[in-house]
Amino acid sequence: MTNQNVRKTLGLAILIVAAGVFPSCKKNSDSTTTVSGDWVQKSNFEGVARSNAVAFEINGKGYLGTGYDGSVRLKDFWEYDPATDFWVQKADFAGDARNEAVGFGLLGKGYIGTGTGLTGTTPTNYKDFYEYDPSSNAWTPKADFAGTARYSAVAFSIGNYGYIGTGFDGNYKKDFYKYDPSNDTWSVALSIGGEKRVDAFAFVANGKAYVGGGLNNNLYVKDFFEYTPDAAAAGLGTWTAKKSLDDGQDNRRYGAAAFSINGKGYISTGTYNSALQSTWEYNTVDNSWSAKAGFEGASRTDAVGMTIGNRGFVVTGKNGNNRYDDIWELLP
Repeated sequence: MTNQNVRKTLGLAILIVAAGVFPSCKKNSDSTTTVSGDWVQKSNFEGVARSNAVAFEINGKGYLGTGYDGSVRLKDFWEYDPATDFWVQKADFAGDARNEAVGFGLLGKGYIGTGTGLTGTTPTNYKDFYEYDPSSNAWTPKADFAGTARYSAVAFSIGNYGYIGTGFDGNYKKDFYKYDPSNDTWSVALSIGGEKRVDAFAFVANGKAYVGGGLNNNLYVKDFFEYTPDAAAAGLGTWTAKKSLDDGQDNRRYGAAAFSINGKGYISTGTYNSALQSTWEYNTVDNSWSAKAGFEGASRTDAVGMTIGNRGFVVTGKNGNNRYDDIWELLP
């Protein structure tokens, strides 16, 4: 069963401080609630419009690649400099073209793995894993991901380690694995609590990771967890349940874009019965969700979120057969 079939059953960023620029108050796109924040459109992504791409930060720049343009899977790879609002194409991803992969930036390098694509005409899920070095603009194959081949997982990095977990391999998953770049090895991390999930969201704030939402057996997942890493290389870490996504608001969703700004997490766009524009802020201090200004681009799902320094972006995505190449920044 493909992720597209899973969805059919349901019918289916950035703080800018400058003279004279302040967050505004407006109506949330998906509600009548007056909320704070604003979105600013940036220079369009220069690659083809796409969904289900991978994005991450390395040394103050954003990187985006792979994905699906509605006809073919992609392997091109691009660098975004938020200081100049400019895109530059880099070396193509070294693995097979794919979509619904995951990636993270870690210690000055970037990593992409998992996803789904084709071997000839045969659908293929992947567990291969590659490192990108921006200094040499080159990709190097690394040890395969230790879990099963899968797509629509989540990934994040904290400290000296990267993490990949959840997703779909024919079964909905909740397992997690830790990657150590110092010796190119994977180890088992603690599985997330609560439900299995595909197409969840993840962000990192204040040295901890947060994972929530997604789908499990075609039902929206409401739980939301905080991951505290163990400093030891072999440590499993701990998951703690946090305020769920079912508090009468519309923050439940799958396919959301997520990022963090100044120690707070944000989710925007995604799907709940239809493609969304609503945006929510998670306060890690008081464990609360609050609505922010709705995303001002077209409603969409399967966009990517990029955290670059203390700036948060939403890039690409789709709504039906439409794919997008715009990039927006949240002024919270």
